[in-house]
Amino acid sequence: MPTKSPSLVHPHQRLLGAALLWLVGGSALLLTTLVPMHNELLGWTPAFWLIAAPMIALLGLEPTLPRELVALCRPRRRTPHLVGWH
Repeated sequence: MPTKSPSLVHPHQRLLGAALLWLVGGSALLLTTLVPMHNELLGWTPAFWLIAAPMIALLGLEPTLPRELVALCRPRRRTPHLVGWH
């Protein structure tokens, strides 16, 4: 049986990496106030292009990502042991 090469595991791997890097970089710019979220000249455009656009790209490439992240953060329930009722 042929094995898959690592580049074929996820076809959008590079795009996901670029969108994630874009989101992290934009968040850093907004958090360090190098770029304001809102200004008189551009309005909310910097916030859109630095936060919303990469999030839309991430959700477009990987729509199940939010569900997977929530599942990682949520503690797993332990199944109770079967109790024998006599």
